[in-house]
Amino acid sequence: MTARLRAVLAATTILALFPAGAAMAQTSAAAAPSSTSVDATPLLAPWGGPYGGVPPWDKVTPAMFPAAFPVAMAELRRDVLKIRDDKRPATFQTVIEPMELAGDTMDRVESMWGVYSSNLATKEVQAIDREWSPKLSAFYDELYLDPKLFARVKAAYDGRASQKLDPKQLRLLERTYRSFVRRGALLTDAQRAQVSQLNQALSVAYNSFSEKVLADEETWIVVDDAKQLAGLPDSFVASLKAAADERKLPGKWAIINTRSSVAPVLTYATDRALREKVWRAFVNRGDNGGANDTNATIAEILKLRQQRAKLLGFQNHAWYRMDDTMAETPANAMSLMMRVWPAAVARVHQEVADMQALANQGGTKITIEPWDYRFYAEKVRKAKYDLDESEVKPYLQLDNILQGALYAAGRLYDLDFQENTGQIPVFDPAVRTFVVTDKRDGHNVGVFYFDAYARSGKRSGAWATAYRRQQELGGHKNVLASNNNNFVKGAPGQPTLISLDDATTLFHEFGHAIHSFLQNVKYPGLAGTPRDFVEYPSQVNENWLLTRDVLDRYAKHYQTGAPMPQALVDKIEKSSTFNQGFDTVEYLSSAIVDMKLHDRDTPVTDVDAFERETLAELGMPKEMVMRHRLPQFNHLFSSDAYSAGYYSYLWSETMDADTWAAFTETGNVWDKATADRFRKVLLSTGNETDRKQAYRAFRGRDPDVNALFKRRGFPVK
Repeated sequence: MTARLRAVLAATTILALFPAGAAMAQTSAAAAPSSTSVDATPLLAPWGGPYGGVPPWDKVTPAMFPAAFPVAMAELRRDVLKIRDDKRPATFQTVIEPMELAGDTMDRVESMWGVYSSNLATKEVQAIDREWSPKLSAFYDELYLDPKLFARVKAAYDGRASQKLDPKQLRLLERTYRSFVRRGALLTDAQRAQVSQLNQALSVAYNSFSEKVLADEETWIVVDDAKQLAGLPDSFVASLKAAADERKLPGKWAIINTRSSVAPVLTYATDRALREKVWRAFVNRGDNGGANDTNATIAEILKLRQQRAKLLGFQNHAWYRMDDTMAETPANAMSLMMRVWPAAVARVHQEVADMQALANQGGTKITIEPWDYRFYAEKVRKAKYDLDESEVKPYLQLDNILQGALYAAGRLYDLDFQENTGQIPVFDPAVRTFVVTDKRDGHNVGVFYFDAYARSGKRSGAWATAYRRQQELGGHKNVLASNNNNFVKGAPGQPTLISLDDATTLFHEFGHAIHSFLQNVKYPGLAGTPRDFVEYPSQVNENWLLTRDVLDRYAKHYQTGAPMPQALVDKIEKSSTFNQGFDTVEYLSSAIVDMKLHDRDTPVTDVDAFERETLAELGMPKEMVMRHRLPQFNHLFSSDAYSAGYYSYLWSETMDADTWAAFTETGNVWDKATADRFRKVLLSTGNETDRKQAYRAFRGRDPDVNALFKRRGFPVK
């Protein structure tokens, strides 16, 4: 089963689709002009080379995709129609297993296309994406809203008691049936067509939203006078100059409108006017009233989502999205968030009072504003803990921190990483690669791709993906996994230094990669986990960054090579709960607004007004804004992925904090018995069992939310 199909059938995602019946003709007709002039063989052929085959990035161009898609679609169509028209009785073996194995070519093509559309989104790629995203969705609708195919799935499901299935087979069969029903398989022909029309419109809207936000993130603020950059680290100033040179702005500095460039300015720049200018540009991405304004696009998405949810039998989009999650209902997710919210807001008020007092001492006649928060927070950190972020950053060289993450994975989970950059193709010269083996027996686990730096055409943020996932059905497949970040590359000849927050992000994303490498399931349909479990392994992995073992080995000064002094390590540990009010409210406000936006029967039409009014009702501190304002909230509006699901980070962190407690309770955070149990029960099992039951098997109980409160330094209830 292709990765896209697994996403289509998963309860956490529905893709945009054309009306059933019309799709085949539309797709074929549209594809014909662009498929005759380009040789797509390199893209369509099975991957060659070592490690079970690797993507041929050196042979593929964007122009090949419009030619390759129809060929891959035709192959998958043959596979599925063979299953549908099979005259044998419908069983797990004749329906579900063949579906799991269908569409290898499409899997490879779409895997590579995902990298182009996320990491290399040139204007050419964006144009192809606009054209082909709804066509591909239409194709999947053609196949998987087919009543005859569903009849085969239903017959296998109805006869499950007599098939002597093991628990994993039974779970896969039941989940497959449920996914078809959830997509509309039990609706009338007219209703299925209506669902498809709604999904097609959503596909177009998602592409429009993504393009507009990316366009705003590819703008920059030019600085003409070096005096405006006072307070910024020299290495960062050099990177701004390099960015200006790249944009043919000699003698100037360019601050790109992405978090990686903006955050250091808001933290260190003494020029308050510059901080405000940069802050306003950043928080108003997608909200500028011009061609890239996303408010109308969001309103259209909300309307379409509500119509679809109602048609599929759900109260609203939030109930639809949470149908197969650990939280189960919007109320359960909100209950957790609102337990944390008051303590977080109270802490913000304390933090602001500390900052305002410090500003007053300096004789500065200001009131703390959002563009002041990070700047004065650093001053308070220095005053309270004698700790300055700029004092830490020279010890956080990107290459070393990556090695620290690899080291921790090896020590905990027996994974070995050997760099082989330059020996296999990559999609950008800056991408590094590592061969992954199991130290216990030496067998190859797969390959890790590390794409560290920001570039034009790369979406903002950080994310993990896999070009090929582990499975055993039909023969063993190893893992090709990647991490993608947007670190600001050091000036030519200089190392890349990252902040403590960036280092945490690196460990976070690498936790996703570890989850992929440790997976050990037979059926790929039981690999993907619920949305509110997905972030759990990655958040657990963050904990090892600040262990003394990792810091002592890998936090070395980029100039002297000296390890981070123990006194500085102690300061970091003592300040571990510092600014947790800001961090929690910044995230949690985004998650609460997301849920309130989608857990309602009447779609919001004035997006800006809804955001303002909801935050006012919550008592959002005026000195800060959401981490992701709605007009730029890619998690919610570039797909369905995190819509009514941004709460999942907090849900996962509750399990994460409790899991970390399991390690610390042993007296050794590297305790191998605990790591082995964590791996065996939770990390390697995909979704083969209910994840709540799996957590109980690991911890002996449900997660304790008090562990989260203790971590953040909030009063324990």
